[in-house]
Amino acid sequence: MVNKLTSNILRFILVIVLQVAILNNIDIGGYAKPFMYILFILLLPFETPKWLLLVSSFFIGIIIDIFSDSIGIHAFTSVFIAFLRPYVLQYFAPSEGYFLSTPLKNNFGLAWFVRYITFLTIIHSIIFFFLEAFSFEFFFTSLLKAILSSIFTIILIIISRLLTAKTINGK
Repeated sequence: MVNKLTSNILRFILVIVLQVAILNNIDIGGYAKPFMYILFILLLPFETPKWLLLVSSFFIGIIIDIFSDSIGIHAFTSVFIAFLRPYVLQYFAPSEGYFLSTPLKNNFGLAWFVRYITFLTIIHSIIFFFLEAFSFEFFFTSLLKAILSSIFTIILIIISRLLTAKTINGK
């Protein structure tokens, strides 16, 4: 229990520092922004109480908002995907159920992990860019930004998980 708590607190701090110090400065052509901080929400243990999932998602989102000079967009999108997360996990549940406590590729396979993160990342990006534009006048631009940012974020998440799995397993 303490080990899970410590690793989640460290992940919280690490993704905030990574997002604020490095990834907020990346904007490919004005169309692709990485949102690596959502990894914290995606990797919380299955048994995380819903209230804690929502509160911690709000805090990570509002911290990113503060450092990004945005007006609550990250907080809203973080809470929204945290709200959807239990339903998405239920939809993508393996036939034998969730026998382990953390949604990692090592636990349920790479295909399951990619489907899970892709779905929530796309929803996060679509909501983020449409709230940012706050107009349907930029519908196709917002949609393009959401798609490209999702692809960028998904690739970064997969690479980070592959690198950390190799480090943890010593391979």
